Amino acid sequence: MDKQAVKHYLQGLQNDICRQLEQLDGQGTFNEDRWQRSHTDALGGGGCSRVMRHGAIFEQGGVNFSHVTGAQMPASATAHRPELAGRRFEAMGVSLVLHPHNPYVPTSHANVRFFIAEKEGEDPIWWFGGGFDLTPFYPFDDDCRHWHDVAKSLCAPFGDEVYSEHKAWCDRYFYLPHREETRGVGGLFFDDLNQWGFERCFEYLQAVGNGFCLAYLPIVERRAAWPFGAREREFQLYRRGRYVEFNLVYDRGTLFGLQSGGRTESILMSMPPLARWEYNYQPQPDSLEARLTTEYLRPRDW
Repeated sequence: MDKQAVKHYLQGLQNDICRQLEQLDGQGTFNEDRWQRSHTDALGGGGCSRVMRHGAIFEQGGVNFSHVTGAQMPASATAHRPELAGRRFEAMGVSLVLHPHNPYVPTSHANVRFFIAEKEGEDPIWWFGGGFDLTPFYPFDDDCRHWHDVAKSLCAPFGDEVYSEHKAWCDRYFYLPHREETRGVGGLFFDDLNQWGFERCFEYLQAVGNGFCLAYLPIVERRAAWPFGAREREFQLYRRGRYVEFNLVYDRGTLFGLQSGGRTESILMSMPPLARWEYNYQPQPDSLEARLTTEYLRPRDW
């Protein structure tokens, strides 16, 4: 089991994704913020946060790498996984969220991560996790089909059922019960992946990480120049509020990061720069805004 190989891949992935996004945006650049934990309370590690603001396409986006360590798991985690109690842990990953300025360009999120918990005299407990998902405000069927076609193609070498299982997992995970809607049109989500052995699981992690730009960048290129006005912008900001609701209430990565003493600025990088809430908002019947919830924010085969 080569932890250093995983770390090397993740750092390279961050570099590659940032390079491609800067090239596509043409104006924005990522500002780098390297950080280290203070090693208080037996916490260690650090990371590299990269944030783009006020680009030509991306209003704000972040691509973060982190590698954090701890002498023991948070109590909230061991309550669900008692076998982790008393083990030191390492967690490393790349996480990104992109908030475009144009409402016709979807917001998107991706994450690939590795976790290992070790204890003297016992076998390590490890797994991979991650995925990517798409959150359009004005969806287009051909964009959604492209997104899922790429996801299906990268899953294919790993088994006939992988795409359908991880797509369904994504639909379940990125769901807001209090709104009775999915966060977007889904993608892939997986966690606790270790059943294929280390090497094969690591290969799948790389396929997902490398596949994100193949899935997302063509959609951005198609929609970035679409004209929009105040109505579309206001709706985008309203829907961004739902994104915030999910991240702060349900997202396991956000909750684990905050509960384990992670770096708050990096964890909350996923928040949009602007959002709004409106009491009892009701879109006009049969409008593009209404179609988002009636036709797209529910599990669907693409």
